[in-house]
Amino acid sequence: MSSKYETVIGLEVHVQLTTATKIFCGCSTRFGEAPNSQTCPVCLGLPGALPVLNRKAVDFAVLAGLATSCRIAPRSIFARKNYFYPDLPKGYQISQYELPICEHGHLDIETAEGGRKTIGITRIHMEEDAGKSMHGETPETSGSSLVDLNRACTPLLEIVSEPDMRSSDEAIAYLKKLHQIVVYLGVCDGSMEQGSFRCDANVSVRPRGQERFGTRAEIKNINSFRFIKQAIEYEVERQIELIEEGGQVVQETRLFDPGTGVTRSMRGKEEAHDYRYFPDPDLVPLVVDEEWIGRMRAQMPELPEARRARFVRDYGIPEYDAEVLTAERALADYYDACVKLHGAAKVCANWVMGEVIRGLNEQGIAIEACPVTPAMLAAMLKRIDDNTISGKIAKTVFDEMWKSGRDADAIIAEKGLKQVTDTGAIEAIIDQILAANPGQVEEYRGGKEKVFGFFVGQVMKASKGKANPAAVNDLLKKKLTS
Repeated sequence: MSSKYETVIGLEVHVQLTTATKIFCGCSTRFGEAPNSQTCPVCLGLPGALPVLNRKAVDFAVLAGLATSCRIAPRSIFARKNYFYPDLPKGYQISQYELPICEHGHLDIETAEGGRKTIGITRIHMEEDAGKSMHGETPETSGSSLVDLNRACTPLLEIVSEPDMRSSDEAIAYLKKLHQIVVYLGVCDGSMEQGSFRCDANVSVRPRGQERFGTRAEIKNINSFRFIKQAIEYEVERQIELIEEGGQVVQETRLFDPGTGVTRSMRGKEEAHDYRYFPDPDLVPLVVDEEWIGRMRAQMPELPEARRARFVRDYGIPEYDAEVLTAERALADYYDACVKLHGAAKVCANWVMGEVIRGLNEQGIAIEACPVTPAMLAAMLKRIDDNTISGKIAKTVFDEMWKSGRDADAIIAEKGLKQVTDTGAIEAIIDQILAANPGQVEEYRGGKEKVFGFFVGQVMKASKGKANPAAVNDLLKKKLTS
């Protein structure tokens, strides 16, 4: 990007809420059902059908507001946003405009330069989703457009940032943090592929040092972090090139084409007055009192940033470990449980970050489906502590636990994996190894200390990995130096 210009980015993020039913009716929000199978007179917009607000959606909105340091409005209003599109059955969308449920919040992000930056959140408002239009997506529908209204009336939060971001990297840092928070809260499943978390980016450029914002273009409905970054960077370059060539950026809505990596014009950008907002006469004002807010505050989980800080402060693990272990709430819960059951925080971190995550990745499953529970892992680690098994044998035990779902003690007993700690038995094995390898003994005594590893390997092989490694090392050194 030319150093003459500064990028200005504001983001509008649509967060689909994980309620079991839609925001104004009792239809299911399950994803992937047969088209138009989850509809009723309310979400189809049939005459005389009246909306009834889903209380759970309000709970989730309050949680999101609290997690982003917003002011929760004691009184908010639903409004009708009027526009025509085939997948909007009522001819308007129920949203919030002048009086949203949450306002004036912020998120702090880490910038590429290593400093923290506060990104303002203008508002969080509740609204219903539209349906889905499908344009010739199968050979049978080539040349046709179909509408699936299963998604119509699905509850959304729209989280609108201030235009505080100055690069695509800052935008992605903000989005990733917001994504992590709403998933931690349990208000959104975070699936970008299914459209549960999607973003509109408002992008403009201005000469560096100028206070007035440039004309912005809105890039609609981008559903991956990689594509959002590409779309912003392309749009910045497009606008700079246009200005440098003497042209003018026009306010418009654009779409990003992942195949070509470019944005293209969709339509002129609407202003608020184009939507003719007015209060929805079928919905009374929403009143959220302090008692309601207090209940939601009491239900707040420990958020990622606070949890990372606690893991570093109380458990003494490195920042990197804490970052990995708090990436997902369920993974952090798993690790927390292991530490509480076993006690050695760094040891637990190594196993969770190593064997547990490796197993999850290999099988493509989430931590919730992990066949080795925190209690099972902690019990196995205690067997390392009490010298029942070695660290090396523990990996064999862990793999068997993963495959069978049985606990460590049963596997150790069945497979005869108990560690040999009897120094007499170990000494006998060492004597055999030294007697069978006189040449290597002379090499070691002649100063070739690397041969020591050979002897350790031979003893462990002869004991089928069961000999206590510390005892092997101590006895070998005594034998070789005597």
